Amino acid sequence: MRISAISYLNTAPLMWDFEHGAAEGFEIAYTIPSQCARELQAGAADIGIIPAAAYASIPGLSIIPGVAIASKQPVRSILLVSPKPMDDIRTVALDSSSLTSVALTRLLFEKFWGGPRDYHSRPPDLDGMLAENDAALLIGDPALQVDRSRYNTWDLAEEWLRFTGKPFVFAFWAVREDAAKSCSLDLAAIFQKSRDHGLEAPNLRQITQSWSTRLKLPVAELHTYLTKSIFYSLDEPCLEGLRLFYRYARECKALPLEPELSFTNASPALT
Repeated sequence: MRISAISYLNTAPLMWDFEHGAAEGFEIAYTIPSQCARELQAGAADIGIIPAAAYASIPGLSIIPGVAIASKQPVRSILLVSPKPMDDIRTVALDSSSLTSVALTRLLFEKFWGGPRDYHSRPPDLDGMLAENDAALLIGDPALQVDRSRYNTWDLAEEWLRFTGKPFVFAFWAVREDAAKSCSLDLAAIFQKSRDHGLEAPNLRQITQSWSTRLKLPVAELHTYLTKSIFYSLDEPCLEGLRLFYRYARECKALPLEPELSFTNASPALT
């Protein structure tokens, strides 16, 4: 089966078994979140770690239960960045590699931050984004590298939690239903075991040491990010937050519809 995965630090624990020979029979390609969703939609991939927003616009997908990239506190890697205070923001550059965080940004402005702004999709280059706009949405590794002492920053997961009291789900594994029907593997077990192995202490040390060199950030900071900021289980509170996100995003016209959650292999309560 063909897997479309995301080349960010926060997905590294999820990919442990696939990258270390413990999960066979899969072909892996890495890309950005928005492209991952497009590959699933086009049938170029069978399984993808898709942005939550993409699930609302791609028919024929089922969620592989139990695994997510979510947050129950500030997430640190999804930031609105601006030299200006919130009330002075009129134009916002939206990271073109994002789908879910773009919808969340629009939702937060619409419902909680004083009304919609003028939005522009841009590549994730902070200086270029702020050269033409009052604020910039950055996700993933570029957001982790922002010098927050230089700007006003709003952590989108923190803001969502503050206003709703719910966790926020940024992404999860989804499989094309036609591919799932022809697959005899227990996908839920395979993907959950890979996550569990990736979060084991020796393997986390290996991940953070490797990515520390890549991102030029301290190992301890990356370890805290992976173990505290990111929540990797799609549990019932996360499902409640996900359903609320879909409802609010549809109301704000940030997403086309409020999808029903469909799961493959196992009960959605499996974590």
